[in-house]
Amino acid sequence: MFTKLKQTFIGRPLKSLTEGEGGLLGKMQALAMLSSDALSSIAYGPEQVVLVLASLSPLAIWWSLPIGLFVLLLLASLTVSYRQIIHAYPQGGGAYMVTRENLSPELGLIAGGSLLVDYMLTVAVSVSSGADAITAALPVLHPYNLHISIFLVCLLMLLNLRGLKESASSLMIPVYLFIISTVFLLLYGIFQLMTGSLSYQATSPIGHAVPSLSIVLILRAFTSGSASLTGVEAISNAVPFFKAPKEKNAAQTLTIMSLILGFLFAGITFLNYWMGIMPQHGETILSQMAQGILGTSFFGHLGYYIFQFSTALILAVAANTGFSAFPMLAYNMAKNKYMPHLFMEKGDRLGYSNGILTLAFGAMILLLIFNGNTERLIPLYTIGVFVPFALSQTGMIRHWKKEKGTNFLKPALANILGAIICYAIVLILLFFRLSDIWPFFPIILVLTLLFLAIHSHYQKVAQQLRLYEGIEKRTYDGNLVLVLVGNVTRVSVGAINYAQSIGDEVLAMHISTKETAEKDQEILQEFADYFPTITLKNIKTSYRDIITPTIKYVKRVSEDAQKKNYTVTVLVPQFIPNKPWQNILHNQMSLKLKYALRWHQDVVVASYSYHLKE
Repeated sequence: MFTKLKQTFIGRPLKSLTEGEGGLLGKMQALAMLSSDALSSIAYGPEQVVLVLASLSPLAIWWSLPIGLFVLLLLASLTVSYRQIIHAYPQGGGAYMVTRENLSPELGLIAGGSLLVDYMLTVAVSVSSGADAITAALPVLHPYNLHISIFLVCLLMLLNLRGLKESASSLMIPVYLFIISTVFLLLYGIFQLMTGSLSYQATSPIGHAVPSLSIVLILRAFTSGSASLTGVEAISNAVPFFKAPKEKNAAQTLTIMSLILGFLFAGITFLNYWMGIMPQHGETILSQMAQGILGTSFFGHLGYYIFQFSTALILAVAANTGFSAFPMLAYNMAKNKYMPHLFMEKGDRLGYSNGILTLAFGAMILLLIFNGNTERLIPLYTIGVFVPFALSQTGMIRHWKKEKGTNFLKPALANILGAIICYAIVLILLFFRLSDIWPFFPIILVLTLLFLAIHSHYQKVAQQLRLYEGIEKRTYDGNLVLVLVGNVTRVSVGAINYAQSIGDEVLAMHISTKETAEKDQEILQEFADYFPTITLKNIKTSYRDIITPTIKYVKRVSEDAQKKNYTVTVLVPQFIPNKPWQNILHNQMSLKLKYALRWHQDVVVASYSYHLKE
């Protein structure tokens, strides 16, 4: 039943042989799958700049232009840097791998942990923004904003569990619809500007003095606008997902994404200034811009609703970038033994299912904690991406120094510029948004300590399991099999028969309680009738606990067996119901006993299973 239900939602398992080129991404699909986060951020990034500046005065809006230029400069620097990372580290891992290889494993863990948390925030911010867009169009759904967000997370989780290529194909329509509709809006706006039909309504001319304007406000506006660059690193984390030649296709996809993102950000920033648009409660700047450019005609209204629909769609699906990058990053960290090995396992559809499920669960927890409030999530979202940005830029500077020696400056120029800007953004956030971002630091501290503990565990396990010369080879004189008997049934009879086939000596044991004293006598007699040559040890207990006296007796048997140089096998009989759901009708004592006995170092615990027909 579970298998059928799973296949209905996720699809039939794929053979590993089908994982070749057919399961990998071309540039068009990869752009849709890995750039939705970065491209969707222009729906709120430029607006964040205007919100900060407008909090002082409408006269300050012209400052969005130079601030926008600095954001574009940072975008160019990050693009060059991540192209270098793609070629230098084609196995994926992005900032984590760069920082780990060039700075230190500990700093690599900080970068990796930051990105893991940031991908959860990516999902949370994207779906909450998408839910906001949906409830803005349908106000009756506003009380269910959080429910819609969680539903979208579950939908994207199922989509990604179905497989990489199916997910990418499904996302091509909303991503390319948004790109086409936004590019058309901006080009049409520029055309109207050039023909004079879009009049100049700026709140102040460029260069106009703004009373009380401070460098602090400008820096806050810049950090807010830099939120538009979140998601730029996703392609570098997912290079293994590309078709061959992987590095070339990934680098070209990153360049295409950055060019589109840069054009959209620049166009929105400039037209917003030209049209003199101010923030309004209940309507985004992008929505006001679309109405102003497209007009009030029938086709204008139609175009406006298409644009709003495409914006809502990409905000909802932007979370998919996290679903693509998180599992790959978790895989690389698990490969280095900093995360559980289960993150290296592929599911039925050849995706890293455990990473997908973990990401979805983490995003839903964040949505519940912050009640789906986008504004409260964005500061954490920003610090979560700029810490690894800064570390990766520093790591690439060290990389070029090792590769080129004293001639490292030329290839590292973009990295140096990017590092300076990224560290500046982190410092600005620390000084001016600490009250919003403080949870990030204890989370990263706990994650880093957890990664180190996991790594230490794997090292200790490897050390204890490793073969070495002179290891003692031991031979035994026999095997003693101890069968646990609850009742004399087909199960226990079959278990005794099996024990006799593998054991040189067979014992049986039964636990008697006061409540079952009369029945226990019948069991002892029945056992003696069936197996007169086998000793059944009846252990009486004044309590209802069966496990403790069992462990004590097993320990005693084990000590006696060691004196004779015998191994000890504890055989636990159990019956398997015909239907899986029927397990809940039984007490599962055999499972409890096996779990309790597994910690005993000197015995082998085995099961004898009897399968019921009905």
